[in-house]
Amino acid sequence: MKLTSNIDKLGTAGLFLTAIFSPCCFPLFAFAASALGLGSFELFGGWTMWIFQAMVLISVGGLYISYRRHRCMYPLMVAIPSGLLIFYAYHINDSDYWTYFLYAGMFGLLIATIWNYKRNKMNGTCDTCTTYNGKTVETQSTLTCPNCGHKKTEIMPTDACVYFYECEKCKTRLKPLQGDCCVYCSYGTVKCPPIQAGENCC
Repeated sequence: MKLTSNIDKLGTAGLFLTAIFSPCCFPLFAFAASALGLGSFELFGGWTMWIFQAMVLISVGGLYISYRRHRCMYPLMVAIPSGLLIFYAYHINDSDYWTYFLYAGMFGLLIATIWNYKRNKMNGTCDTCTTYNGKTVETQSTLTCPNCGHKKTEIMPTDACVYFYECEKCKTRLKPLQGDCCVYCSYGTVKCPPIQAGENCC
């Protein structure tokens, strides 16, 4: 969960690091490269464009994952046009001003990432998130019955383990698989709050 929560930040950080270490392609960041003693050094050579675009996809993908978890669409609404601006600058725009579109897209993704971080980590997250022992956890999980495939979204308790659960369709009584502490850890899309927080369940 920790990795998926940070994909957007990894992508955006990689985006700017690629630009800093490729001053010939990104003159705006040449001062940072000079400060690091890199001058006109090109770390990635001919791969710069492809690595840069891959980081854009990682950043937007991370923000999409965050949206799916927290249902806050505003950072994603900034990120998608920003990503499209970058691809437009690379593949469609052939004017002398293509770098302006590139930089606009980069800083748009930076804004979206910071916004997403502040929204999810500093100012509370969403209606189905809560704080458990000082850590933000998701309480909504969708259970899938292994017998009939029926899915049901439930809100997990933070003060008890759910060891048994009856499927409302086929009436199968579910219990945790070996090694799991509760039905959410075995059949849910999100594990129980204690496990998310890195603790023992019960």
